[in-house]
Amino acid sequence: ISLIMEIQDRGEFCFPQLLNISCRKLTIHWTKAMFLNIVFSIISVITVVLNLLVIISVSHFRQLHSPTNTILLSLAVSDFLVGLLLLPLEIYRNTSCWFLGEIVCAVYYFLGCYIPYTSIGNIVLISVDRYVAICHPLHYPTTITAVKAKLCVCLCWFWYGLYSVFYIRDQITQIIEPGNNVPCLGQCSIFFSYATGVVDLILTFVLPVTAIVVLYMKVFVVAVIQARSMRSHVTFVSVQHPVKVKAKKSELKAARTLGVLVFTYLLCFCPLYCYTFIDVNLTDTSNMYLLTGLFYFNSCLNPVIYTLFYPWFRKAVKVIITLQILNPDSCETNML
Repeated sequence: ISLIMEIQDRGEFCFPQLLNISCRKLTIHWTKAMFLNIVFSIISVITVVLNLLVIISVSHFRQLHSPTNTILLSLAVSDFLVGLLLLPLEIYRNTSCWFLGEIVCAVYYFLGCYIPYTSIGNIVLISVDRYVAICHPLHYPTTITAVKAKLCVCLCWFWYGLYSVFYIRDQITQIIEPGNNVPCLGQCSIFFSYATGVVDLILTFVLPVTAIVVLYMKVFVVAVIQARSMRSHVTFVSVQHPVKVKAKKSELKAARTLGVLVFTYLLCFCPLYCYTFIDVNLTDTSNMYLLTGLFYFNSCLNPVIYTLFYPWFRKAVKVIITLQILNPDSCETNML
């Protein structure tokens, strides 16, 4: 009996031959784990496909090479990497012992900070772009240029890469340096102090959310005023200046799209950040797995929003799917 109990006890560890330093296997119920794995795998595939379509569309068609679409392209790249790298590794980390080694674990946590933080930065840039376009339309062509948009995108990626390195450098050093005391083998976990978690919460959530909400509220107020003005003068203006009416409608539609982006961002990001604030040492639980999956689900929703609200994206996807993109002059296709 004691031998059977010992064998069963060994079966609970990731490395049965190293009981003293081995982690125990995760205890998520297999039905719940299977359901979450299937759902997150589907989300991962959809995220990769949809964001790849956005990347191809904005990169290929010259008419879409605008400052706004440059930022959307950056957001699509970060969302694409979430679906391609982070979601599969998160599924593996939460349903199996970690057999990929400490270095891969450190790289995973670096990317797990870097890529989502960059997405947040891109959403802030989109909010700034829409704010200038709607609240200061006369200054938009000179304030937001293609060169400035590309520079801001590069600075966004550089800043969050630098921030991610400094944020988890002590934890990464503890993982990959030989001789350091790793809690146990077979698990990929990083633990932060409460103070570090609070500072990160302020820098990567509170401040960006505040900036996004303030900018959107200003955009919303101006958009409402413009909509009322358009309704009261639509007959006269449509006859005298049809191009202006079309331009204003386009800007108002962009404002609504920004509102949907902000709402989905808060819906997907808030639960994880609130849970992190309560339990800053991100323990491996089924709740944490579910909230992290919801956090990454935002990367799948962003291109869906483009599909629903941007006619140029639907047209571009049609050209790509029907393989018309292979034509020599397809990059000159009229998308607007």
